[in-house]
Amino acid sequence: MIRPANLTDASSLAAVGLEVWLNTYIRNGVNAFFADYALKQFTAARFEEILSLTNQTILVSQNAAGIDGFIHLSLGSPAPVPACSDLEISTLYVQPRHQGGGAGGRLLEAGLQFCASTGRPDVWLAVNAENERATEFYLRKGFSKTGETRFQIGDQSYPNHVLRYDLV
Repeated sequence: MIRPANLTDASSLAAVGLEVWLNTYIRNGVNAFFADYALKQFTAARFEEILSLTNQTILVSQNAAGIDGFIHLSLGSPAPVPACSDLEISTLYVQPRHQGGGAGGRLLEAGLQFCASTGRPDVWLAVNAENERATEFYLRKGFSKTGETRFQIGDQSYPNHVLRYDLV
């Protein structure tokens, strides 16, 4: 089931976010640099703050046991490349053991329906250039590469593809 997130989901969103981020990006052992970043980003308080903002929307995928994924949509988020609206898919995370079962596709479909309701002509996202599985997922779903940007953590940066999806 896909539904809008609410404040009582904040700790579950933090836990899913932390699990997916560590599983996706930390493959060779955890060091303090990445642990500090992840533990700062994926907190219940941070998700409570996001959920209280009117320009932020989070939809969750919920199974019988709980939340297994979410999509975070941001209005007023300028794209790092020209020719994109200010509507961003900030995050689409599905627990690793639920990937491949359709939860990501259902979340994306619901997210794109929300995006279409905003009247924006398109939506954009950034995906780690090394995350081929995610990039291929978005390209299969109709996104196109429109540029490059860098994701910054402290003094380190990582190449990201900017993908765009036409809503009209």
